[in-house]
Amino acid sequence: MKLLLIDDHPLLRAGMRFLLRSLDAGIELDEAGTCDEALELLAGRDYDLVLLDLMLPGRNGLSALAAIRDAAPGVPVVVVSGESDPGMVRAAIDGGAMGFIPKSSTPEVMIQALQLVLAHGIYLPPMVLEAAYTSSAPAPRAASTLPGLTPRQMDVLRGVIKGKANKAIAKELELSEGTVKAHLSAVFQALGVHSRTEAVYAAANQGLRLP
Repeated sequence: MKLLLIDDHPLLRAGMRFLLRSLDAGIELDEAGTCDEALELLAGRDYDLVLLDLMLPGRNGLSALAAIRDAAPGVPVVVVSGESDPGMVRAAIDGGAMGFIPKSSTPEVMIQALQLVLAHGIYLPPMVLEAAYTSSAPAPRAASTLPGLTPRQMDVLRGVIKGKANKAIAKELELSEGTVKAHLSAVFQALGVHSRTEAVYAAANQGLRLP
């Protein structure tokens, strides 16, 4: 397994190197201290997962996330941040991140979150889910589909979860953009949401895993 860790703090990177050994004994970890360094590595090597700190020197924040997503659109990106503001979490997920792990998380939580993303799930901090959903029901079991959605609507939702624009989803599914929009509208209605980001949150809250 090949991972890329992007963080400008050497001490944190050292701690992450130690922690990630429990994720996979044969892990290959590359490190970058800036977004530009990471882009150089991404241009020459394939990765299974990218861990990104949004607070970097130079290009940072959501612009760094967008640059990483553009450079490696098929690689899941997990934001590892010192901040856990719900607005920032939503913006990162809306920008295509497959997870958002606060640096205050325990090592056990961080490993579980990374395992979830590697299993094609979406990880959101518990406090964010609690803020978005008031239900006290236990988390549902992982599912590959959601009730109330047709197979084609699920295909569109999976594209949204992967951070793809409607145009890219339409091309991949060989549909018109208008048809994709119609399916997405039906998905919103079925999930009781009003935006792409809320749809991703709802899917994660219901335990959706991508195949």
